Amino acid sequence: MDLDDLLPKAPGDPLVLLMKQDIDRLSVDELNARIATLEAEIARARARIQFATNHRTTAESLFKR
Repeated sequence: MDLDDLLPKAPGDPLVLLMKQDIDRLSVDELNARIATLEAEIARARARIQFATNHRTTAESLFKR
């Protein structure tokens, strides 16, 4: 599977723009900072998934009564 198949198709999507950035010119410190920022964003997305999952489970349990 090609990377382009995984990326959103919307023009100007921030993920697409991020993936297309040239990182060859970045220093090690800049790359480490980029990784830290991306890891923080992953943690934020995982927390949102957990919240949504918990919210749905709670809602389903309310309507099953």
